[in-house]
Amino acid sequence: MSFEFILIIIVVSYLRKTLQTATHLPVWNKRLMQAMYAAAACLVAQVVFSSAGVSWLSGFITFIGYVFLGALLYAIFKLDEFKPAKFLFFAILPYLIAAVLDDLVRFISGDFYSRWHNVTDAIKTFAFIWGVGFWLVTRKQQKELIKARAKALEEEKNNKVINQMKAQLEIQVAERTAELTEQKEELETALKELKATQAQLIQSEKMASLGELTAGIAHEIQNPLNFVSNFSDVNNELLDEMVAEIEKNNVEEVKLIAKDVKDNNGKIIFHGKRADAIVKGMLQHSRKNTGQKEPTDINALADEYLRLSFHGLRAKDKSFNSNFETHFDESIQKINVIQQDIGRVLLNLFNNAFYAVSEKKSTADADYQPMVSVQTKNLNSKIEIIIRDNGGGIPKNVADKIFQPFFTTKPTGQGTGLGLSISYDIIKSHGGEIRVESKEGEGTSFFIQLPS
Repeated sequence: MSFEFILIIIVVSYLRKTLQTATHLPVWNKRLMQAMYAAAACLVAQVVFSSAGVSWLSGFITFIGYVFLGALLYAIFKLDEFKPAKFLFFAILPYLIAAVLDDLVRFISGDFYSRWHNVTDAIKTFAFIWGVGFWLVTRKQQKELIKARAKALEEEKNNKVINQMKAQLEIQVAERTAELTEQKEELETALKELKATQAQLIQSEKMASLGELTAGIAHEIQNPLNFVSNFSDVNNELLDEMVAEIEKNNVEEVKLIAKDVKDNNGKIIFHGKRADAIVKGMLQHSRKNTGQKEPTDINALADEYLRLSFHGLRAKDKSFNSNFETHFDESIQKINVIQQDIGRVLLNLFNNAFYAVSEKKSTADADYQPMVSVQTKNLNSKIEIIIRDNGGGIPKNVADKIFQPFFTTKPTGQGTGLGLSISYDIIKSHGGEIRVESKEGEGTSFFIQLPS
């Protein structure tokens, strides 16, 4: 069996992963996938022909592998798109040359090859060791270069921030020195400081919710990763069976196994996309708000943040537990919202709901079952999101204050009082409404309406 096709598959996989061709080079990603499938097909064909004793076809396929690998190395060497992986050309080229010369000598003079095949084998082995060593050294150098660049960028960023802060301080000192006696300037300076403090508090609240979200990520992402791992193991076993059936020339069984592998691969892709969506949701929540609205599946968004909120609280308190359920209206279409902002609103409300049922459970009798639910409704021109809990409820004397900035019923150190205030502002900025209904001792319901 020729090693060239396996090498092609390895190189193509490395290029797609390292260069992220699916995102940055979609055209080349398609070509590389076609190359991988072609190499796999040739590899299978070569195994079949070798097993059948058709040596000339096996040799012809080997020649195709050399041409194929040579073309791939030429593309890596010449094309700017593959420049970061150019070291592969120098790592693999010696082996390709040695392998071609070995087969040429064998084809031209069998007697000469039989006398000197130990030398050619040694050359191929040396070329292989050279390729592996060259790849390992280059990879290490690339990692060190990436670290050095990251460190340089971080230092540059820190220096820039320091210079900016220095310039700002110099401006402030100059302004205060020149206009210290003017009340207007004093009030403007105080207002600026107040706004800066408010921004810091808002950022602090956002980072706190991000911490809870991140804690939930680890548990939530484990399920799709387990599926990916399990189906990958099954595929490996099926491929071993396929090789055995190929050697037996059992074509029908090979087709059945190939179908199973394809089905499993579809499941791997599905759960991989699920894990990718969870990570993207976390990144979107953490990145700076761009203010851009985009079509969003509210049902999927609510379901995701409900689970992440639950697992986030479980990560902080292993003794915490609660039931939760969803009731989604499947007729709801995607609506244009700032996904990051609506996600923050949902996360705040879910966190408050789980906190409420957790507090009640600590004092309730053994029959109490904590429950948090989310429901969506299609109201034609609007959609409604309802978040309910059966916690302790909100006292009547504070119900009118819950959307005010810095108001909180949580103990000191457990809340900033900004979550509901920010949520209220976000919903209003989307042209929607948010209201609360609560019965002390029985639970609370939040109603959010957004334009559809």
